[in-house]
Amino acid sequence: MSAYDFLVELGTEELPPKALKTLGQAFAAGVEKGLKAAGLTYSQTRFLAAPRRLAVIVEQLASQQPDRTVNLDGPPLAAAFKDGEPTQAALGFARKCGVELSEIDTSGPKLRFSQEIAGQAASSLLPGIVEQALADLPIPKRMRWGARKEEFVRPVQWLVMLHGNDVVDCTVLAHKAGRTSRGHRFHADQDVTIGNAASYASDLRAAYVVADFAERRAAIQARVEQLAAEQGGTAIVPESLLDEVTALVEWPVPLVCSFEERFLAVPQEALITTMQDNQKYFCLVDGNGKLLPRFITVANIESKDPAQIIAGNEKVVRPRLSDAEFFFNQDKKHALESFNQRLANVVFQAQLGSVFNKAERVAALAAFIATQIGGDAERAARAGLLSKCDLATEMVGEFPEMQGIAGYYYALHGGEAEDVAHALNEQYMPRGAGAELPQTLTGAAVAVADKLDTLVGIFGIGMLPTGSKDPYALRRAALGVLRILIEKQLDLDLVAAVAKAIELYADKVKADGLAAQVLDFIFDRLRARYEDEGIDVAVYQAVRALSPAAPLDFDQRVQAVQAFRALPEAEALAAANKRVSNLLAKADVAVPQSIDGALLSESAEQALAEAIQTAQAQVAPLAAARDYRAALTQLASLRAPVDAFFEQVLVNADDAAVKANRYALLAQLRGLFLGAADISLLG
Repeated sequence: MSAYDFLVELGTEELPPKALKTLGQAFAAGVEKGLKAAGLTYSQTRFLAAPRRLAVIVEQLASQQPDRTVNLDGPPLAAAFKDGEPTQAALGFARKCGVELSEIDTSGPKLRFSQEIAGQAASSLLPGIVEQALADLPIPKRMRWGARKEEFVRPVQWLVMLHGNDVVDCTVLAHKAGRTSRGHRFHADQDVTIGNAASYASDLRAAYVVADFAERRAAIQARVEQLAAEQGGTAIVPESLLDEVTALVEWPVPLVCSFEERFLAVPQEALITTMQDNQKYFCLVDGNGKLLPRFITVANIESKDPAQIIAGNEKVVRPRLSDAEFFFNQDKKHALESFNQRLANVVFQAQLGSVFNKAERVAALAAFIATQIGGDAERAARAGLLSKCDLATEMVGEFPEMQGIAGYYYALHGGEAEDVAHALNEQYMPRGAGAELPQTLTGAAVAVADKLDTLVGIFGIGMLPTGSKDPYALRRAALGVLRILIEKQLDLDLVAAVAKAIELYADKVKADGLAAQVLDFIFDRLRARYEDEGIDVAVYQAVRALSPAAPLDFDQRVQAVQAFRALPEAEALAAANKRVSNLLAKADVAVPQSIDGALLSESAEQALAEAIQTAQAQVAPLAAARDYRAALTQLASLRAPVDAFFEQVLVNADDAAVKANRYALLAQLRGLFLGAADISLLG
C-alpha cells in the first residue's frame, strides 16, 4: 500500500502566546487519535506552531485503510426459528445487518453475518479527522468573526492540506484547503506555495517564518545565552517565558538592551518581575546572581537599523523601572512596623479578625516553636509581628509577587537582625511542591507558625477543604509544615504546637475536637508523600497507629520500619506480633505488669523471657536515642525464641496464674516492638 507525508496547516490571526505550545501539541495528539481510530497507518507525527499558524506533519501516512472483515453474531438458532419459520429476533438481526435473512449464515449455533468492507481512501477520511482534532482543542472560549457561524480561538485566514503532492479536497472552518500559506507579516507579507509536507519548513523559511516551534525555541535560547556571555553575564531563562517568547515571534532576532544603573538600587526581584512579566525580556545576572543593567529582547523582524528597536525597548522599560523605584523609595520613608496599622483594618477572615491579628498570633506561636527547635524566641516573635507588614506597602500593591521579598529588604533597611529579615521572605516557603525551604531557624519557626495558624483558624470555623475546593490552600500548608520539620530535621511536638495555636485564637474557634481534626489532616498528608517515595502504605499505618507527636519522629520510625521489612525475619515477626495482638485483645485474664520467673515452666517460655530481658537492655537506649532502625534490627533476633514459644507452649494454660504469666510475657514482647511501630499491621 502506498504511503505519503501528510501536512495540515491552519492559518489564523495571532494565537494566544501562552497557549500556543499546548494547542500545537493537542492538535497533533487529536490528529494521531483520529488516524488510529480510522486504522490509517503512519510512521510518526509532529506539530509545528508559530504566532499565525498551527500545523501537523504525519510522516508516511497510508493512502488507504486496509480492507477488513466484520463478523456479527445474532440470536441462537433455537430463538431465530420456530417450526422452521423465522422469528422476529431473526428478522431484526437481518435488518440490523442491512441484508435479507437469506444472506445470514445459519450453519453454526447462532446466526452470523460476515461482511468484507473495503478500506476507504485517506483523502476522504482526513477532513473529518482534522475537524474533530480542531474541535477537541483545549480552548476555554471560542470566538466567531464576521457573519460566520464557525468558531475558533482566533479568526481563520487560510488552510493547507496536502497528502503527498496532492491537495486534500475539503473545506474546514469555512476555508477550502489548498497549498497556499503566507509568509512573515512584515518581511514577506505574501502568499507562499507549499510543495509538500517535506518542503513545508523550507518553503516558509524562505518567507522569513521558522514554523517549527521547537527549532525556534532552541534558536532563541542559544542566541540569548550567547549574547549574555558576551555581556559577561548569564541570562535568566524561565521555561514558561521562553515558551511565551517563542510563541510571539516567527523570525526571532534577540537584541541586547540596557537601562540606567541607578535602578539597581531597587530590589532586583521587582525589576526582574516587571521585565519578565510585562515586557517578556530576559534579564542578565553576574556570577554572584546580581542583576546587570542589561536585558535581552527578542524582535520579530531583522531590522536594517536594530538600534531603533533597542532604543524603543529601552524607552518602554524605563517608566516601569521608575515606578518600581518610586514605590521602593516611598515605602522606605516609613518604619516597617508602622504598616501594621493599615493591616489592622484589613480582614484576614471575617470570623478570625484582621491580618494584624494574625500577625500577633503568628508572633506568639513562632516564639513558642522557636524554643522547641533551638531557635531564638525573641527574634522569632519579632519576625512574626513584622511578617505581614509588606502586604500594606506600595511595592507589594503594585507587584504582588514581591510579598515577603519586599519585607526582607525593608527589614534590612530598618536595621532588623538578618535572620528576622530573611524570615519575612521564608515564611511563605515552600512556595510549591519541591520548592526551597527556609534556611534560618527563625524563618522556619515563622513559616510553621503561619501555616498552623491558618490551619487551626479555618478548621476552627468549620471551613474544611472539600474535593478540589481548598480556597485557603490548607493541603499545601500541611505539606509545607511536614516538609520543613522533616527535611530540616526539626524536632517539634506538633501536638503541643497545635494546642498553642488553638489557645491563641481563644473563643474565635470551636476548640472541642479541633486539635485532633487538625493533626489528623496534617499527618494524613504523609501517606501520599510516602507512597510517592515507594514506601508501602502498611509501613505508614504501622507508625500512624502509635500517633507520634513530632513529624520528624514519625519519619524516623517510617524509615526504620521500611528497612526492617527487608530483613529475612520481618515477615515471621510481623505475623507473630499480629497473633500476639489478637491474643491480648481477647485476653480473659488480668495481665500482670511483670513476669513471675517461678511460673515459667516450659524451656521455650524461659528462653523467650530471657531473650526479651536481654533485648530490653539493648533496645531501650536505642529507642531513647530514636535509633529505631538499630532497635528493630536488634529485635529481629527474637524470631527464633518467638517461633519456638508458639510451637511448644500453650498460652491459654489450665492454670490461671500460668496463663496470666504467659500473657504478661507476650505483652512485654509486644511492648518492645511498639517502641518503634505496630509491626502487626505489616502482615
